[in-house]
Amino acid sequence: MSPVKIPRPKRGGEGQWGLGYKEPLNAAEQMKRDENPIYVKERILEYSDQWRRGQLSDVDHIFVADLRSRFRWYGLYTQRPEEDGYFMWRIRIPGGILTSEQTRVIGKISQDFGRDVADVTDRQNIQLHWIRLPDVREIWERLESVGLQTTEACGDTPRNILGCPLAGVDATEVFDATELLYACNERIVGDPEFSNLPRKWKFSITGCTHQCAVHEANDVAFVGHQRDDGTVGFDVWVGGGLSSTPRFGERLGVFVKPEQALDVYVGITSVFRDYGYRRSRNKARLKFLMADWGPELFRAVLEEKYLGYKLEDGPIAKPSPEVHRDHTGVGRQKDGDNYVGFALRNGRITGTELIKLADLADEEGKGRLRTTTQQKMILLDIPDERLAPTMDKLEELGFPVFSSTFRSGMMACTGIEFCKLSIVETKARAEWLYSELENRMPDFDEPIRINVNGCPNSCARYQLADIGFMGVLVTEKLNGAGQLDKLEGFNVHIGGHLGEPHAFGRKVKGLRLRADELPSFAERVLRLYLSQRDGHSTFGEWVNSLDDKKINAFAQEAAKGLERVGPKPVSTEEIRPDDRRDEEREKFLEKLGASR
Repeated sequence: MSPVKIPRPKRGGEGQWGLGYKEPLNAAEQMKRDENPIYVKERILEYSDQWRRGQLSDVDHIFVADLRSRFRWYGLYTQRPEEDGYFMWRIRIPGGILTSEQTRVIGKISQDFGRDVADVTDRQNIQLHWIRLPDVREIWERLESVGLQTTEACGDTPRNILGCPLAGVDATEVFDATELLYACNERIVGDPEFSNLPRKWKFSITGCTHQCAVHEANDVAFVGHQRDDGTVGFDVWVGGGLSSTPRFGERLGVFVKPEQALDVYVGITSVFRDYGYRRSRNKARLKFLMADWGPELFRAVLEEKYLGYKLEDGPIAKPSPEVHRDHTGVGRQKDGDNYVGFALRNGRITGTELIKLADLADEEGKGRLRTTTQQKMILLDIPDERLAPTMDKLEELGFPVFSSTFRSGMMACTGIEFCKLSIVETKARAEWLYSELENRMPDFDEPIRINVNGCPNSCARYQLADIGFMGVLVTEKLNGAGQLDKLEGFNVHIGGHLGEPHAFGRKVKGLRLRADELPSFAERVLRLYLSQRDGHSTFGEWVNSLDDKKINAFAQEAAKGLERVGPKPVSTEEIRPDDRRDEEREKFLEKLGASR
């Protein structure tokens, strides 16, 4: 068999190392060439110590490539506005697996250093806010004392590995992939060999029959299933991703046995490292390489250049019938105990509440908790006789187990409160949205996914929601005087869902809603569905029976004369007084050049 031939890009080099293009083609690649960011940890600690000693008093004196880039390799992002010197810090939680001790430590850190605020993300991480640099050393020591890390929680690295939060627990799972998840995490995270990837790298691995780890939208995903002969293994999907250019992953058409999984994961990651595009940051994700190569070439390169053997052909894993994949509510564990899953406030929680949940896990269970891929949490190991008291205590904490379909089906990204990329506020807006819908439509009990995102980056997966709201600015006239103002608003995407067939939400053309119009619009859309469903069993099924023209027509009709309720959208100046992106970029490039 002749060696596999790898095509060269039509328009010159794309910075692919495997084709000999090693020279950096943008500032980010130059930063990584200057120093691999994985080595910045000691310098972060030194900055922390200098601040405590009074030798450093503001972030302007931190090497800019460290502050805005390398810090991310250890989960640290500057919070907006940057000059205030606060950080968001992301804690890596592989598979969402937590002990009560770990949860309690995170909660206490939030209380002591982060103004009692935390977020559970849709990658099963926990994020802290309001972190100050002088406190970093002590926080790190506390996290590491209970086996937690922040290594490569951000940056051009292997991000937190998604897994089923009920792995090893769910009575219906194909098999428990926890050991393999940990093996993949241990092998690749923090290894300089994989700490300079073209962009972020998202992986999921699960044996869950619900397929809750969103395999269709990850860079690489191992989907556990069982063949007709009883053999268990993985169906491998590659090249998924969201953001402004969403793409579903594609099957490689292989059956990977559990004992092969680690080598295959390392091999696929190596293909991305060596052949992923590095010229443009906007096209540096694996989905763009897959769009050009296709699964056949990708598989051939993987087998010949990285594995040294051919993988066995395999059938597709049986698609999950669950479109809204989550583990909220009460379910039976394989050992006879119960798990209890519950919605937070769009992922938002306090440190105090985390501590109380840790105490509850000890009192009523065996000290085991989980975070989910939908910003929810789960308590494990609750005996039958303790179910009712446990649910009562969760209700007292503000986390009802059987919350409304709007609360349990809603996600929101971090938003402009902390994120420098966001255009609008999201967390509080989404909490207000589900509360309004609960009051307006108390009898609506079908699963519905409404996701609220602050920018096109899709951290809250707005393209995969039944109704997805993406933050934009809406221009309006002021007092009829001809003056224009820009207010918080949202684009609308309708009909996104997973499963087979899967689909991205379709953008409603020409429609931008003010932020205070979201509840009225969502209510009208759902009432239209109820009146016109014509035998369809779900909202997604109904929407996907309509063509683009009909979707635009009913959405535009629903948007006419909307009642404006709740918090008024704030204006541009109130939203982003620190946002001078072109000026900041020039300043950044100037500093970067001077620091080399």
